Amino acid sequence: MMRIRQLYISPKHVYVGHHGREPGSTPMQRVDSVQCVAGRGLEGDRYFDHREDFKGQVTFFSLAIYESLCGEFERYDLDPSVFRRNVIVSDIDLNGLIGEEFEVQGVRFSGSEEASPCYWMNRAFAEGAEKALRGNGGLRARILSDGTLREDP
Repeated sequence: MMRIRQLYISPKHVYVGHHGREPGSTPMQRVDSVQCVAGRGLEGDRYFDHREDFKGQVTFFSLAIYESLCGEFERYDLDPSVFRRNVIVSDIDLNGLIGEEFEVQGVRFSGSEEASPCYWMNRAFAEGAEKALRGNGGLRARILSDGTLREDP
């Protein structure tokens, strides 16, 4: 059963629209809970009402992948928010949810696609992070029902 370890939102884009320029500086905000709105996204997040039927209304990322990257790159000074994903989870294979409907804490989702890593990951975490994340960048999903997600105790 998927467990929510950390939740993040960001009111502004840091990388999108910044190609060829410096990234933005708005950090992800860790929250204890977040309101999911069906078809719209996470309240307070940069992708809320981004566009109709947007595939990335919410993003999930594996705590195990984060921990593996920390070991591989010997980076223990950064938290998972550097990857700009919303829901950090454990005890689930996120790739297995692509194309599937699933439920977390009473909220229904549809797994859209991998949250593919981009070249910014090399700058945000470590040189080589983009390549290391290929196939394990997380999960982009649509929100199918309203509800609240909370960090698991």
